[in-house]
Amino acid sequence: MNQNRTVKVLVVDDAVDNQDLIQAILKDEGYQISVASGGKEALAKIEASPPDLVLLDVMMPEMNGFEVTQRICVNPNLPYIPILLITAYDQLSVASGLNAGADDFICKPFDPEELMARVRSLLRLKFSIDDRDKIARQREDFVSRLTHDLRIPLIASDRVLSLLNEGALGELSQPVHQVIGTMARSNQNMLKLVNTLLEVYRYEAGHKPLVLSPLNLRELIHEIMQELAPLASSKDLILETFLREQTQADNSAQDELFIIMGDYLEIYRVITNIVGNAIKFTEQGGVKVYLSCSRSENPDQDWVMIEVEDTGSGISVVEQANLFQSFQPSGNGQSGTGLGLNLSHRIIEAHQGKISVKSVLNQGSLFTICFPAKSETK
Repeated sequence: MNQNRTVKVLVVDDAVDNQDLIQAILKDEGYQISVASGGKEALAKIEASPPDLVLLDVMMPEMNGFEVTQRICVNPNLPYIPILLITAYDQLSVASGLNAGADDFICKPFDPEELMARVRSLLRLKFSIDDRDKIARQREDFVSRLTHDLRIPLIASDRVLSLLNEGALGELSQPVHQVIGTMARSNQNMLKLVNTLLEVYRYEAGHKPLVLSPLNLRELIHEIMQELAPLASSKDLILETFLREQTQADNSAQDELFIIMGDYLEIYRVITNIVGNAIKFTEQGGVKVYLSCSRSENPDQDWVMIEVEDTGSGISVVEQANLFQSFQPSGNGQSGTGLGLNLSHRIIEAHQGKISVKSVLNQGSLFTICFPAKSETK
């Protein structure tokens, strides 16, 4: 336990005798103890100055301990606060308290040593979680600052290399043009990696805003396939788009079927990455993109589905398990950081969607992306 900080404990009980008893047990530990005689008073004190631990009586007038627990747990503005329920009732009430979000319980009448043991245990948990969260925040801040600072010289060097290739500083020989071209491509790849890393950590930190609007996936996929066609053609691959049979309809009906609420640039990034990877990791055969939708009586269960199927080298079962995590290799026997798939996964989750993969080594892969459909009732 951190000895350099004052530990704040809030005791919530409508009986003054119980407040005095608990304070007498805890007084020798050097805790800063405050008391509240009811749920409303406790919630006000917690919001004003969050304690490190709450000792909470279950049975209180106006607002019982279960309701106080629930309100603490659902408040997004509060840090993690362990809650120790104090109850004189049976196992059913204990289960209700734990289900409400409490961390532990102790029954009246309690042994002072048992109370102290549970308090110390919950405080160790509190401080370990605080330390973990602090390290995570420091890491996110470091990576965010690092990637942001790296972008400045990369953008500057990209501009200089472009000027050199354009002859702004004088005529260059063909070998020099080739060298500068190689440098420019490497610089652009590095800039793309830095930008992707910055986006990943924006999503991870919850700092990525989405601009949602009705988005026609059929039109977007058509646009992306046209842009990626030259890449597929350069490898003699067939790149095709299909509508599943259950979604065959006239054009106007199809437009209604494939509309979702999405951020255009982010969904564009996802589809381009998945289809682009399929082309990149396929040496012969081709890539097929299927578009379909599922409709049900409940509009909240309607989905638009994109399937990207390739005839590439495939991904092993072991590699599939961690495929969407940061810095995981692609599993296709080629170099890559795995950041693109991780970012795609985060974008899809931010749109309440899902992504999955099925693959067999040497037989290709099938990536499936599902987005909630936009219905007239939503």
